Amino acid sequence: MNELILELEEITPKEFFGAQNANIKLLKEYFPKLKIVARGNKIKAYGDADLLEEFDRRMNMLMEHFGKYNKIDENVIERVLTSQSSDDYKTSAHSGEAIIHGVNGKIIKAQTVNQRKLVESVNRNDMVFAIGPAGTGKTYTGVALAVRALKNKEVKRIILTRPAVEAGENLGFLPGDLKEKLDPYMQPLYDALRDMIPAEKLASFIENGTIQIAPLAFMRGRTLDNAFVILDEGQNTTHAQMKMFLTRMGKSAKFLLTGDPGQVDLPRRSISGLKEALLVLKNVEGIGMIYLDDKDVIRHKLVKKVIEAYKSIENRD
Repeated sequence: MNELILELEEITPKEFFGAQNANIKLLKEYFPKLKIVARGNKIKAYGDADLLEEFDRRMNMLMEHFGKYNKIDENVIERVLTSQSSDDYKTSAHSGEAIIHGVNGKIIKAQTVNQRKLVESVNRNDMVFAIGPAGTGKTYTGVALAVRALKNKEVKRIILTRPAVEAGENLGFLPGDLKEKLDPYMQPLYDALRDMIPAEKLASFIENGTIQIAPLAFMRGRTLDNAFVILDEGQNTTHAQMKMFLTRMGKSAKFLLTGDPGQVDLPRRSISGLKEALLVLKNVEGIGMIYLDDKDVIRHKLVKKVIEAYKSIENRD
C-alpha cells in the first residue's frame, strides 16, 4: 500500500484539523478510498498512488489557504475539494478583491468561482442575469456591487425591487401602512444592506430616496437612470412584468436580475418572465448571464444537501 506523509509547517494542527477533527472527517468523506490518519503535526494517507497524488494536491491548496487566512472551514474545504482546478479555486479564494468593506470593517467579496464571474460580468455589462438556487449569494453579491457603485459615485441611487407574489401585489388586505405591508417581502434586501451600510446612514439614504426598496408594481411608468437597479426573485415575474421592468432602463444605469427558475411561485399556467427572458435575450450583446449552482452555496452546509435532495426528486419526475 502506498503512503503519503504531509507535515504541517507553521500551522497549528488543532486549528487546521478543526474541532474534534471535523475537517479531517470531511476529508475522509471526499476521499473514502484512502485511509487518512492525523496525529501531531502530520497527516498520513494510505491508498492508490493516483488518489494520493490528488489528495496531496488538494491538501497543498488547503495549506496555502490556511497560511494566507489563518483559518479554514467546511465551506473552504468543499470549495477546494470540488473545484475543477487550482486556477478555478484561486480565482475564487485568492485573486478576488474585496467588493466593499461593510459594517465594522467586514470584508465583503466574491467567495466562489461563479460569484467572481458575476462580479466580472457586472463590471463588463450594464445588464446581467444571475441565476441559481437559494444560498448562492446572488442577491448579497449584487447588493454589495450596488453599494460599491454608490460609494464610488458611479450611480446616484440604488433601487431594489422584487415581485410581491405572496400578496399578489394587492397589498390592501394586509394590516399596517404601506411600508409595514411591504417590509416582509423586502427583508432579504434590508438584511444585506445592514451588513454593508451603518444603520444611521442607511436610514438617511432610505429617507432621502438614495436607496429605494419597492415592489415591482411600483416601477411601472418610471425611467430608472443613474441608478444601480436590482430585481430580486425574478422567476416570479410574469411576461408583462419582466418586459415592463427591462424597458425602465435609463442612461448610466446598471440592471442586475436575480432568480431561481426552480422556485417559481406564480399561479399554474403562468409563464415565468425570467425563464422567458433568458431565452429571448440569450444572444443579445451587452447582456451577461451567469449561472450559479450548489457549489456556490455559502449558507449552512445543510442547504447544499437540501438542494441536492430535491434535485434528485425533480430528476425522477
